[in-house]
Amino acid sequence: MNIFVSFMKNTVTPYNDKRAKKEQVEEMFDNIAHRYDFLNHLLSFGIDIRWRKKAVQSLAPISPQRILDVASGTGDFAFEALTLAPKEVIGFDLSEGMMRYGRQKAEQLRVSDVVKFIKGDSEKMPFEDESFDAITVGFGVRNFEHLEAGLSEMYRVLRKGGRVAILEASEPQNTIFRAFHSLYFGKIVPLVGKVFSRDSRAYSYLPESTAAFPSGRNFVAICEKLGFKKVQWTPLTFGACAFYTMER
Repeated sequence: MNIFVSFMKNTVTPYNDKRAKKEQVEEMFDNIAHRYDFLNHLLSFGIDIRWRKKAVQSLAPISPQRILDVASGTGDFAFEALTLAPKEVIGFDLSEGMMRYGRQKAEQLRVSDVVKFIKGDSEKMPFEDESFDAITVGFGVRNFEHLEAGLSEMYRVLRKGGRVAILEASEPQNTIFRAFHSLYFGKIVPLVGKVFSRDSRAYSYLPESTAAFPSGRNFVAICEKLGFKKVQWTPLTFGACAFYTMER
């Protein structure tokens, strides 16, 4: 199937310099890799663990044997996917620094034969067409430089009937919770992130990129335009997280 791709570009970048967004994203995650897991769980109050469990369970009906975890980072989504008993899980990411910790966790869990990490660009993945049963993405699609290019690659490598589960940060619609979320996400998270990660921009980029991302129904429309079917959107935790599922 031929898919028209407009290569929508996300211009919000971590360091606001002239380099390509993907170069800045790679540097940012290399910089914060040593504190990423700690801060991820701390700043989400551990709720991110429940979000991933829910997302992985949405894949259970198709019993995927080969799973691709895009923007895998340190592999939390990839390791949660092991509950589905797949034969292989590939963690794919730009940041070698992040994947280094993922490989260490795989060794500690003794699952290196199942969970493997590969470095690369999500807009140009080195996999054959229709080679995965399922794809997961945890808080990574907003980091794509060209959103539609990254989504189109996911469509290409997913088999017909395969399923995608995506978690992404979003802005709550409830007025009261939105005000609290804005204060926490816009002020407290960047401050705590700066102290612990030693990168002054990484956790300021988080709320900026979330605000700029076409979430909710807008993201659903983009995915449907690219050919995905049964695209569904579920707000989690009052809308602080958006959970998307879709099929090819």
